Amino acid sequence: MTPSTPISRRQMLAGTAAALAGTAFLAGCAPTGPGSPGAQTLQFWHLLSGGDGVTMSGLLDTANAAQSAYRVRPTVLSWGTPYYTKLAMAAAGGRAPDVAIMHATRVAGYAPGGLLDPWDVDKLASLGVDESTFPAPIWEKGHAGGDLYSVALDAHPFVLMYNTDICDAAGVLDSDGNLTPATSPEEFLELSRAVAAESTGHGLSFGYLGDGAQMWRLFYTLYTQHGLTMETPEGGKSELDDDAAIESLTYMQTLLDGEIAAAQADYGTAVAEFATGNSGMLFTGVWELRTMQAAELPFNASRIPTLYGTDAVYADSHSFVLPHQTSPDEGKRELTYQFVADLLKGSFDWAEAGHIPAYLPVTESPDYADLVPQANYADAAQYVQYDPPAWFTGSGSNFQSEFGAAVQGVPLNGNDPAAAITDFRRRVDGLLAKPNPADPEGTFGS
Repeated sequence: MTPSTPISRRQMLAGTAAALAGTAFLAGCAPTGPGSPGAQTLQFWHLLSGGDGVTMSGLLDTANAAQSAYRVRPTVLSWGTPYYTKLAMAAAGGRAPDVAIMHATRVAGYAPGGLLDPWDVDKLASLGVDESTFPAPIWEKGHAGGDLYSVALDAHPFVLMYNTDICDAAGVLDSDGNLTPATSPEEFLELSRAVAAESTGHGLSFGYLGDGAQMWRLFYTLYTQHGLTMETPEGGKSELDDDAAIESLTYMQTLLDGEIAAAQADYGTAVAEFATGNSGMLFTGVWELRTMQAAELPFNASRIPTLYGTDAVYADSHSFVLPHQTSPDEGKRELTYQFVADLLKGSFDWAEAGHIPAYLPVTESPDYADLVPQANYADAAQYVQYDPPAWFTGSGSNFQSEFGAAVQGVPLNGNDPAAAITDFRRRVDGLLAKPNPADPEGTFGS
């Protein structure tokens, strides 16, 4: 089936099932910006709330005010399953918005069943948006089945934040006030213990209890630093290097020793420990940048150190997609391309949310180089590692929950890392044995 094929009731229900494979959004409409009375209205769905939502609202206001051809009307839905379910049903039922935001890691579950329309790369290129204007791994992630299905607004990687006062007292800052690079697991353990000695709490904050996503972000960062990726071939068996996987999980267990990091902590506890100045370092996503700025901490941030030889860091991307429309209005579709190009070119302010804008002319500008601490981890965009592509993977997915269920007992109860990896592989193979609900015949290809 090609993406332009009308969608049947069966496929509509399958698309809904694919959305439910992930995991959660409150519906609501954001205020619309100014626009010319003759402007075409573009419907835009997204899942950005809190500080991200405020920043996106500002970007939309700027885009609306800068021209008179279009006026973007955003609809904001709560993060998770309800958003992705509604997006699938809208695309399958002929009520799709003109453009929407998806996590890049969720596209693999939507493109095969025709729930998304591909982007015309030539049309994007005519607007200054092409392969040369994106980091290679981010541009490549937008493709499925040979076509471009998502255009990234950003990369939001897992990073290391650190309290500069505590780290200075521990003697682990260089002459420029940046954290001394650790290039091996042993060096990072030594650094972490030095920081712990100067902290009222722990040297490193990391929350994982009941949070498979958190465990997966750190695990996959360490695993891919071995120069490896996990493979999830449709209908086949998962491919995961046992030695590297066990080593990565064992190292996580070592960090969570009660001295370097708390042996038992959830996400909120870890963020609070760092935000109150009680720990020297924090493993977290860039989305916590505003939290730490609001706490008025003396802090900086960097890419997670490369401990196993290969530069790599777990990340996802908020990306623009074209939800399937059976008979798209060509005039509005042209304006949708223009809107996406305008937003990418004007995405400097998106960095205020902590995210790394994907459009290279923004991150390579002199103004961005002066943006601290964002500029200090901007190079992470060149080394991002996404979830292995499968219909059941991606941000908020059951895949990450299954990982947490399989491995949480390693740091929590001292369970055997090798047995945990075996359990995780068994869970993934069970999912791989099931067809993509959005493409049950496997007709899309890879």
